[in-house]
Order: sequence, then C-alpha cells, then structure tokens
Amino acid sequence: MFWVLFLVAACLASAASCGRLCLAASAAADQGPVSRDPAGLSLYEAAFLAGGPSRVTDLTLVTMHRARRLLLAHTGWATVVDPEGRDELERSVIGAIGPGGQARIAAIRSATAATDAVHALADRLAAAGLAVPDVVRTGVTASVRAVRGAAALTLTLGLIALLMPGQDRATQAEIAAWFSLPLVLTLGCLFIARFEVHPHTRWASPDGQRLLGRIDPAGDPLTAVAVRGVSAVDDPALRTALRGGRST
Repeated sequence: MFWVLFLVAACLASAASCGRLCLAASAAADQGPVSRDPAGLSLYEAAFLAGGPSRVTDLTLVTMHRARRLLLAHTGWATVVDPEGRDELERSVIGAIGPGGQARIAAIRSATAATDAVHALADRLAAAGLAVPDVVRTGVTASVRAVRGAAALTLTLGLIALLMPGQDRATQAEIAAWFSLPLVLTLGCLFIARFEVHPHTRWASPDGQRLLGRIDPAGDPLTAVAVRGVSAVDDPALRTALRGGRST
C-alpha cells in the first residue's frame, strides 16, 4: 500500500493547483464593465492592448522612421537622426538606443518595455479596465503552469505506482482508478481554463478586446501596425528591420 502515499501527494498537488487557478481566474474576472469609444483610444493605447510593450515600441519606431527622425536598417539596427523625441514614448526609445545613437532593435524593445512611459501607459489602461493588470496576467499564467505541473506529477506518480513490484492485476486496476481522479481534475481544469481563463492572459481585457475589434485599420498604416503588428508594415525592408534583420 506504499502507493497510497503517492496518491495523497498527487491529490494534494492537484487540489492546491486547481484551487489557485480558480482564485486567479476569479480575480481576473472581477473587473467592472467599461464603456469607452474606440475613437478615444490613442494609437499607443491600441498598440498596447493588441500586443503589449513590444507592439508599442514597434509603433514608435515606425512612426519615427516615417517622420525621418529615426533610420531603421534592414540589418536590424536603429540609428537616431533627430534626438528630440516628440512625446514620452519617443524619448524613451531614444534613451533606450543610448548615447551612441545606434542600437539593435531587439535590444531597444527590451529596454523600452521597462521604461516609466510604458509602465504609465499600462497602468492607465488597467485602471480604465481595458488592459489586464500585470499582476493578474502573471498570476493566471503561473496558476495554469502549476496545474500543468500537477497533471504531469500525477501521471508520473501513477506510472511509478503501477510499475512497483509485487502487484497483481486487481491492484494495478485499483491504482489506475484512484490516480485517474486527480488526473481528470487537473486535465478538466486545464480544459475549462482554455476557454474561460485564456482571455485574461492577453494584454487586453475582454472590454479592451471588444474596443480593438471595432477599430478599422484600413487606409492608415500606423493604425494597421498598432492593431496587427509588424506583419502589417507594407515596406519589406522595414518589415525585415523590425524582425531583427531576419527575412522570415
């Protein structure tokens, strides 16, 4: 009956991880309804809701490149032409490039994401109920990861219990039946989370996603970049530059 200890461990891990996910999902869903005209969203706000800090940086880079204040090479390097940014995000990008006036675009994305301007944008959207707060998004993601780990642990312990020596077929059938309970619990929780919790791991809240869905990017290249990302850039060389010098 040593396998019972394995079963207890599997049950405790499954129950704890599923309970944690339920609490995280409840916290994520506890946001009041928001009513806001999509025309009231700035391009930066739309970019953040659609793709987070990286999308905001891409939009800023494209905006500065089109205005000839920044040169984006197809090799994946950005060079400052005009060191005077027009807003906080442009100044953040210039600061991320550094005093040398040139840097890799991948490095610029990472540095810009940590700036106060991007944090302020995220906080403003979260306070309006349009963006998922960082603590909620990371909490949900960590909880889903914990449930997956509990499912893997249950399966592993169940297999070890089944392969332990000195067990007849009846005992093995009993072991399989008992271990199926925590396994079904975790897999069922993951299945439900795929449809009920997944929206809370995105940058935009359900209300924010509805606003994004009402934005028509047709005819405006910058709006297209904000909503659809780098793939919406019509210049192949610029698209390659934003992808870090890779043509794919």
